[in-house]
Amino acid sequence: MPRESKDLQTMANLLKQGAALTDLSCPACASPLFKMKDQRLWCAKCQKRVIVVKEGESPTEATRPLLLSALESTLLTKIQEIEKRIKDEKDPEQLQKLTTILSNLLEDLNKTRKVK
Repeated sequence: MPRESKDLQTMANLLKQGAALTDLSCPACASPLFKMKDQRLWCAKCQKRVIVVKEGESPTEATRPLLLSALESTLLTKIQEIEKRIKDEKDPEQLQKLTTILSNLLEDLNKTRKVK
């Protein structure tokens, strides 16, 4: 299937899934952007999320919520990993180290959520 046909099929599938076609275009490929049900902007051709930087806003400010969500997700994954290690640990010294790490991760998660 030619690339153009594949791109059109992808766009049609997005519409069928409830995405909305916007009047915005992708800065990388100029393809129309779609607003997904979760409000993300998506380029069907690039297969990437697009973040709009408003006038007067820095790219760092525009991506801040995304970065904080990614950080929160990473911290939660690490907390789960440490929890599994604590469950199986028998050595008291190692257990103390793991609980200290867990405590620090929980504090960092709390701080991240407050910043969001």
